Amino acid sequence: MMLTLSEKECIALIKKGECFHAEVESGAFIIKIDEYAPIICAAIHNGQRLRSELEKSFLLSDEEQFYEEDPYTDELISSFPIQIIGNDSRFEYDLNRAKALSTYFKTAWDKQVWDKPLTPKQRVKSHNKHQSFYNVLEAIIAVIEKQFNNAIVFDIHAYNYKTLEKNTPTFNIGSEQIDVERWGRVVSLFEKQLNRIVLPNLNVRAATDEVLQGRGYLITHINAHFDNTLVIPTEVKKIFMDESSGELYPLVLEELKAGFKNAISETAAFFVRRYGKRKKTQKADILSSTISPEVLALDKKLFALCKSVETLNFINPINLIAQRSKFFKQRNHNSPSFNYRQLNIDPYKFRENLYNLPVSDIYDADIQQLYRHVIDNLASKIDLLTTIGTDDFVYNSLKYYGEPSLSDIANARFILHLNDDEQDEVLLTADDAIEYFRHQAKEWKLHCKIEKSGKLVAKAMVNNEKALLLINKEASFTQKELHAYAYHELGIHMLTTINSKQHPLKVFSLGLTGNTHAQEGLALYSEYRSGSLTIKRLKTIALRVIAVQYMLEHGDFVKTYNTLMNEFELDKEFAFTLTTRVYRGGGFTKDYLYLKGFRDILALAKEGPIDNLLVGKVGLLDFNIVSEVVERGMIARPKSLFDLASQPSGDSVLDFVVNSIK
Repeated sequence: MMLTLSEKECIALIKKGECFHAEVESGAFIIKIDEYAPIICAAIHNGQRLRSELEKSFLLSDEEQFYEEDPYTDELISSFPIQIIGNDSRFEYDLNRAKALSTYFKTAWDKQVWDKPLTPKQRVKSHNKHQSFYNVLEAIIAVIEKQFNNAIVFDIHAYNYKTLEKNTPTFNIGSEQIDVERWGRVVSLFEKQLNRIVLPNLNVRAATDEVLQGRGYLITHINAHFDNTLVIPTEVKKIFMDESSGELYPLVLEELKAGFKNAISETAAFFVRRYGKRKKTQKADILSSTISPEVLALDKKLFALCKSVETLNFINPINLIAQRSKFFKQRNHNSPSFNYRQLNIDPYKFRENLYNLPVSDIYDADIQQLYRHVIDNLASKIDLLTTIGTDDFVYNSLKYYGEPSLSDIANARFILHLNDDEQDEVLLTADDAIEYFRHQAKEWKLHCKIEKSGKLVAKAMVNNEKALLLINKEASFTQKELHAYAYHELGIHMLTTINSKQHPLKVFSLGLTGNTHAQEGLALYSEYRSGSLTIKRLKTIALRVIAVQYMLEHGDFVKTYNTLMNEFELDKEFAFTLTTRVYRGGGFTKDYLYLKGFRDILALAKEGPIDNLLVGKVGLLDFNIVSEVVERGMIARPKSLFDLASQPSGDSVLDFVVNSIK
């Protein structure tokens, strides 16, 4: 909650090391401290506000005023633990000029600003607010220097560029008042980090002293009062808006915020390692470890809205057994007519409530982006669910899950050409499986329920909402299959279900964007790492890819079933299940993701640890921010039941096959 505090109240809190968020001196500026860290971010020209007594004599139009301000610069620093943001217009008093020169007599930038000069009394009011800002800023830096030895201030501005004839940089660092001999490596690193920012449909270039040289008062003032604080004046080209009309380009700003967060935090971490007390500081250490009230509030609303939206609860046919029996009695001539559970959600109200969630209230750029991804993903999921059993379902399945690429199909074909020499084994019943899984769950200390079901297409499935493992009552398993399913269903799906319920953020239980792809890939990877993955199992996964391909090509259950039977000489029950999996709902493309996910998890595991995928239903799109959230201590670090590090299985043939999947 934002407070309203006086300058003295702010300084008192700062000296006590208290965290707070407040408007100061009648709202002249905002100070936000989530955590005391050696990094301070300032957006001193962000505001456009004028005192009411000055508005009558102000001559500039809204467009003219906005043109010379630095709007949205507060957004660029919104992810950081200490922020100081100017709310008042620079035309009333300019925080980047010395106090005596901060108020414009009559003109500024060759434009007449006031119809008559400000009175001495009016100027004193403005100068007092200028002084108040610097008093609070000094208090913050004094505490930070005492606690951390050094501090770094990112002084963020925006500049107009359309009237400039030369090709100007996207980001300009002003170094004229920086002690380059002392701080030069930090400045150079910041420039490199800015150059790494990627923006939609824009070329990005960072430079130093190319447009402005950093001659503003904020750096002058800090240099005069503090010996161990580096200020980096930074100008951002107004490519995130139309500088003339003020129209915002939201997609550019969103990417710019995320890029700035990374560039500033990486630079600050380097600064602390080089000059501070914490020599092992990483990017995550610069950012707050506290989950903001805005994130918690949004997460709670999102979970309440979406906790029952589970695709497999609705897509498994409720008349599966009867339709399978009828299909075989009719000698495979007529497609099954499946029935499904009724959806107990009003899709229109759901979408309305979903997009009314206050995502823009989240300050952290990456966390905000993560929730935007989830909301868009859930909107697509409700489109999928509302069209179950209709001709539109397959379109929505393609939209939500995608379709197999040529590479996916080539991988599947490669696997299907392999020979598997597995001997026939004793088949165990669903009751045997339940006993085995209950024993394994107890050994792994997984508190979950395990039951039989007659409504499953698959042999086993985890109900995420209930932490329940369902076993198909008609399924049979070999001993090795049971071992594989234990690692797949319990070791990954159930573990991530249970882990997700331990966090203060319930979004990990709902599922991030692409979580099906990551979950199924990770589950297969766990089979591989546990030594229970077989060529036969891989061929089943490959057949699912081909089944999806044929479903999209044929659009006819019987034709796909017969093609699979004839081409691959399948058992009729297995072929029916395979075909049903891809035709349920009206054309379900999910099954190709198992092989694709396995390939992608294999590649990710070779790059580094993947344990953070176990925090919940995580997708690869947001894996980096999930790892950051873990490193920041916002959610608990997950514990794996077994080693997920990439290494050979010991089966040279299987390892060759797995490494050949591209």
